[in-house]
Amino acid sequence: MPAPTPLHDSRLLGRTRIHALQAGGQRLDGGAMFGVVPKPLWEKRIAADDRNRIPLGMRCLLVEHADGLVLLDTGVGNKEDRKFLDIYACESEVPGYRSMLDAAIAAAGYTAADIKVVINTHLHFDHAGGNTMVTADGRIEPAFPNARYYVHAGELEYATHTNERTAASYFPRNWEPLRASGQLTVVDGLSELVPGIRMRPTPGHTPHHQSIVIDGGGETAVFLGDVCPTAAHVPLPWIMGYDVEPLRTLESKRSLWADAEAGGWLVVFEHDATTAWGRIGRGAKSHVLAPA
Repeated sequence: MPAPTPLHDSRLLGRTRIHALQAGGQRLDGGAMFGVVPKPLWEKRIAADDRNRIPLGMRCLLVEHADGLVLLDTGVGNKEDRKFLDIYACESEVPGYRSMLDAAIAAAGYTAADIKVVINTHLHFDHAGGNTMVTADGRIEPAFPNARYYVHAGELEYATHTNERTAASYFPRNWEPLRASGQLTVVDGLSELVPGIRMRPTPGHTPHHQSIVIDGGGETAVFLGDVCPTAAHVPLPWIMGYDVEPLRTLESKRSLWADAEAGGWLVVFEHDATTAWGRIGRGAKSHVLAPA
């Protein structure tokens, strides 16, 4: 599967430069990605392959902050074996780099050592897998050696107490090395993690899923995580079958879209293979995506 392009795109958010970084591509079942929405509707927006899978990205966001570079989510990383990568049709390798995310960071003009803060929307493997990396001699270590990592307390609790449905999405190797190195900070509530960047609870995909709101100085963006994974999921009832509490996702989106529409926020899509960002508008029957 060709990797989504481009690796890197950037724009000014008010007075702050932000970079959309493609950490890899994947394909997931279209029915699972759209839940109760019938295939004749969703396939008009994203076509499926012969295994009913649709192309997705693993987009991260890099913020040039006065206190240092801030990275939102980290993709799948480089630790998974070929069987796993085939199941999820993951493409996250670039020759000469540890991962596609490292290549995208380089395209933005930086290295992993330059990252000062990493924030996870939640701890699923395709959002937090790149928190850590496997070395040539098989050790697992923090991917960003100079960074402080932030995760919501409820999400960490949920990730460490899995059940038969949730266990396949949470791998302790994505966060336990950060606890061992002293780099992991657990936060709760409406936390402003660095000035102008805060968590906003958007539960539903997981009970403690967070979206990340960025005040760029005159303009606001929200990194959506999985509350709305692609531009095709903008209508309120278009919700993933993967969500553990879909009716909470509905209310999270309703509240988020009200603020985004009223404030003219830039919304950033994590899993859309081609569309990085846009703005929320109102169509005749539902919310729609307007160009950024």
